[in-house]
Amino acid sequence: MLTALAPPPLLPSPLQEIRDERFTGRGVRLLLKRDDLIHPRLPGNKWRKLVPNLRAAAEGGHTALLTFGGAYSNHLRATAAAGRMLELATIGVVRGDELARRPLNASLAQCAADGMTLHFVSRSDYRRRHEPDFADRLLGGTDGTDGMQMAREAFRIPEGGSNSLAVHGCTALGEELRDRTDVAAVACGTGGTLAGLAAGLGAGRSALGIPVLRGGFLAGDVGELQRSAFGGPRGTWRLDERFHFGGYARVDRELDEFADDFAARHALPPLERVYVAKLLFALTALVEEGAFAPGSTVTAVVTGRR
Repeated sequence: MLTALAPPPLLPSPLQEIRDERFTGRGVRLLLKRDDLIHPRLPGNKWRKLVPNLRAAAEGGHTALLTFGGAYSNHLRATAAAGRMLELATIGVVRGDELARRPLNASLAQCAADGMTLHFVSRSDYRRRHEPDFADRLLGGTDGTDGMQMAREAFRIPEGGSNSLAVHGCTALGEELRDRTDVAAVACGTGGTLAGLAAGLGAGRSALGIPVLRGGFLAGDVGELQRSAFGGPRGTWRLDERFHFGGYARVDRELDEFADDFAARHALPPLERVYVAKLLFALTALVEEGAFAPGSTVTAVVTGRR
């Protein structure tokens, strides 16, 4: 069934060396792990996290997927695309009931174009999405009896796709980098990629997570994901909470100018702002602080495209 996710993925994803004087001047080698090139509709960690969940859905005989996200969620967009390719119905529970009264942004419009049924809920209700009767209480009555039955029977994928299946999927990312880098860095939303990356890197390597949300909650979430996936901690990882720029999808002039300059310097396509630009901004600041030892290699995982 998963062969319908055409074209086939580009795995392992390419490594690209970036010669930037801010890094070379400190004796640090910078690589980009181009996970954004894995698949045109399921790029980066979306492929690594979604495919194990899609396989489980197929093995369980499910005909629909139910998942969660915000107005600019790459995860919602990738799930909708996967559902279309696999001929699975998709339901997206979107944070923010005020969005139902506005024109769809480009991200949500693409979800709808791929056949996803969008259900907008208040932010307070969205926080209760983990409760077992969530679908009964909040999704009933929207699409009638058939829609309610589909929601009840759908395979549920959590926000950002981060669960134990996804963490195991992301261990391959660490394994691909195990003998190629000293530090592997990734921007984090829900923490699943970092949890798997750290586990796959092995001894003597470390993973660095750059949260793109405020709140200081991610360390606990990453730890819980590793416990769920492996029974306990795996690998060496840490977070630096300073580079969220005010929160998820928040971008200011400084970040925009950095992203445009970095892409122009290195002949890269425009940098995705929510995750990738914040990650590269963080690594540039950290190398200038002397956070990485001279002679070391730092790899930035490029998880998505603009």
